[in-house]
Amino acid sequence: IRRPPRSTQGVSSAASDVYKRQEYSLSQEFDCIVIGVGGMGSSTLYNLAKRGRRVLGLEQFDIPHAEGSSHGVNRIIRLAYYEHPSYVPLLRRAYELWSEIESVTGEQLLYKTGSIDTAPSGHEVFEGSLESCLLHDIPHRVLNHAQINEEFPGYQLPPGHMGLLQGDGGFVLSERSIVAYANAAMSTGAEIHAREVVSGWEPDQDGVRVFTDRGEYTAERLVITAGAWTSGMVPILDDLAVPERQVLAWLQPIDGSLYTPEVFPVFNAYFDEGRYYGFPVYGIPGFKVGRYHHLEEVIDPDFAIKTVNSEDEAVLRSAVERYFPKANGTTMTLKTCMFTNTPDEHFIVDLLPANSQVAVAAGFSGHGFKFASVIGEILADLAINGETEHNIDLLKIDRF
Repeated sequence: IRRPPRSTQGVSSAASDVYKRQEYSLSQEFDCIVIGVGGMGSSTLYNLAKRGRRVLGLEQFDIPHAEGSSHGVNRIIRLAYYEHPSYVPLLRRAYELWSEIESVTGEQLLYKTGSIDTAPSGHEVFEGSLESCLLHDIPHRVLNHAQINEEFPGYQLPPGHMGLLQGDGGFVLSERSIVAYANAAMSTGAEIHAREVVSGWEPDQDGVRVFTDRGEYTAERLVITAGAWTSGMVPILDDLAVPERQVLAWLQPIDGSLYTPEVFPVFNAYFDEGRYYGFPVYGIPGFKVGRYHHLEEVIDPDFAIKTVNSEDEAVLRSAVERYFPKANGTTMTLKTCMFTNTPDEHFIVDLLPANSQVAVAAGFSGHGFKFASVIGEILADLAINGETEHNIDLLKIDRF
C-alpha cells in the first residue's frame, strides 16, 4: 500500500531526497528486475509474478507510451510465417497465451480477420508462407490475384500475384496488451516504476545491481527488454540490434464498407514499391498501412525524428493508390515508431554469454509484437531456470 507522502517541511534537502527515494520504492531487493515495460517486458513481469517471484519493472517512459515500437493501436498476428517455419510452434503457443491473458483481464486483445500473404509467384513472402503452412498443417487457401480481388474488393492486386489466406490471422491490440499485462503483473504482486531511467547495471556476485535516476536495486536475475535502447545497455549488441525509424499512416477509405475487420483481412505484401503491411479500420479512423524498413533510416533512439513529412506520406500512398485504391482517401493520422533490426532479422532471445544471470530480448525487426505473450514465458523460464523448453535455437546470440 502506497501511503500519501508526509510533509518534509523542516527536513534538510539531503534528508528529503533520501526520504522521497525510500517512499518511491517499497523495496530495494528483488528476485528479478525487468528493464523496459513494453510488450515483452510487461509479459515477462506477469509470467515471473504468477510463478511467485518478487519482481520489479523499470520503465523510462509512461506505461504505455508512444516513444518506442509498440504504439499505434495494433500489430498483425499470423500463423502463416514466411520468415522461418520454426517460428510456427512459438506462434501457436503465443495464441494460447493471448487467450490466457484475455481470460485473466476480461478484455479482448486479439481479433481474427484472416491474413493474406501476397507476392509475385516464386517470391519468398508467398512461397515461405505456403511452406510454413504445409510443414505445420496450418489450414489455408491459395488464391490468385483475381480471386483475392473478387472475394475482398478492398484489394486490387496485379496479375501474377499469388496470395495465401489463413483464417487465424488478425491483429493484437498492442497498447492495450501492455496495459493488460502490467495490470495483471501488479495484481499478482509485481512492482512497476514508470518514468524511472536506468543509468546502468553491473554484476553483483551471483546477481545484479541496477542503477537509476532514483536509486539502486539488487536482484538475483535481470531481464533486459528495452527495445531500441537495449544495445546501449548490452554493448555486445551494438551492431546486432540497430534502431530504425518507421512511419505509419491511417487513410480514410473512399469506400469504408470495404475496409472493416469483418471483410478486410490484414496483409503482408511484396510489391514493386517494397514490402507493405496493413489493417482494416479499427480503433481510430483510417485504413492503416506501413512499409517495412520505410526509408531505411538508422537512428539514435534518444534523437529519433518524430515528425512526419510529405516524403514519408508519399512512400505509403504510392502503394495504397495502386493496390488499395478505395482506401486512398484523406489522411487521418501519421505516426513514427521504431524497428530494432538484427542482421538476419530474426530475434535475439538468450542469456548473456558472460553474465548468465542476465537474459535479453531484442532485435524484433518489425515482426515481433505478436510473440510478446510467449516471449514473456520464455524469458521467465530463462530467468528462473536458465533454460526453456521452447526451441529458441534460431534466436541465440552465438549465431552471430
